[in-house]
Amino acid sequence: MRASRRRLLLALACPWSTRAATAVAGPAAAVEPVHRGRELQFPLDHGAHIGARTEWWYVTGWLGEADAPSHGFQITFFRSRTGLAEALPGRLAPRQILFAHAAITDLAKGGGRTHRHAERIARWNGEDASRGQPQAAGAAHDDARVWIGHWQLRREHDAWQAGAQEAAAPEPWALRLRLAPTQPLLLQGERGFSRKGPQEAQASHYLSIPQLAAQATVRLGPRSVEATGRAWLDHEWSDALLAPEAVGWDWIGINLFDGRALTAFQIRRADGSALWAGGSLRESGSADARAFAPPQVRWTPERRWASPATGAAYPTAWRILTPAGSMHVRALLDAQELDARRSTGTVYWEGLSELLDAGGRRIGLGYLEMTGYAGRLRL
Repeated sequence: MRASRRRLLLALACPWSTRAATAVAGPAAAVEPVHRGRELQFPLDHGAHIGARTEWWYVTGWLGEADAPSHGFQITFFRSRTGLAEALPGRLAPRQILFAHAAITDLAKGGGRTHRHAERIARWNGEDASRGQPQAAGAAHDDARVWIGHWQLRREHDAWQAGAQEAAAPEPWALRLRLAPTQPLLLQGERGFSRKGPQEAQASHYLSIPQLAAQATVRLGPRSVEATGRAWLDHEWSDALLAPEAVGWDWIGINLFDGRALTAFQIRRADGSALWAGGSLRESGSADARAFAPPQVRWTPERRWASPATGAAYPTAWRILTPAGSMHVRALLDAQELDARRSTGTVYWEGLSELLDAGGRRIGLGYLEMTGYAGRLRL
């Protein structure tokens, strides 16, 4: 019993275990390894890939007018394989751990420019939950459907539904979203195979759905707001995402007002230099995107903000050079740090930001994510 418990604690502390994937009934795509040349299939690949070590479904967006957005929002579900199939056989073994993060940035007049966030964690045996919802937490293998309690993200009839709430906060809040695609899926990298490091194995399968038309209900304490806006959805899964010398990454997903979609990222070393970089630009009306090679992407910090809670210093203004040109990304609120040490064990910055052209004109809105500034990121 003690040995089994020790193996459980080790696996939960180190979900990137090299144990083989658990054999669980479900589509073969759920356990197929990440590799170049794999042809992604939909809606199947919207579902959970339980053989991969880590996976996330990630929704961000903004509400209100483009020149003065009232709110930003984030809902993210993470899945991590524990590697406990051999150590703890049986239906109730926690083969998978699910996490969820949600945040609302309130920029509305009278809102006080606040950032609220919450987190959830649950274990899951990995069984396909495509029919019914018998478990407190789970995911489907054959389409997008993942939940922890009342928190959920799912795809129904090509539209996406998402929701999260925090009743225990001093000022309870809730977020409900309906997201309608206006453009095709965007397969990042090489037809969905996205390199994240100098080694071929340091890669993910990565798809995005930019320019989603968002309808939202936001409840902040006694206030309830119905609003529309724009959203971005990412789904990514990997077996070995980061190189050993990587400490974190910087990433943007920006919906441009002219219909284009810009992605850019860099994987950083401890000294701040770029170990790897990439991204893409998709033109409005196009199904395919132009992928960026690592030498074509350069991030230069322009301003930093120090968190009073953790002491981490984040560049909340960047100059980003890509084949799309030289642009600036600037946070609309500096204080958008998420302390998720009670779930994923990480502290990171995730916030609504504007994209400015070389002349300083706002040309898009989206989210900037920065990890590894409060300590090395350990997935």
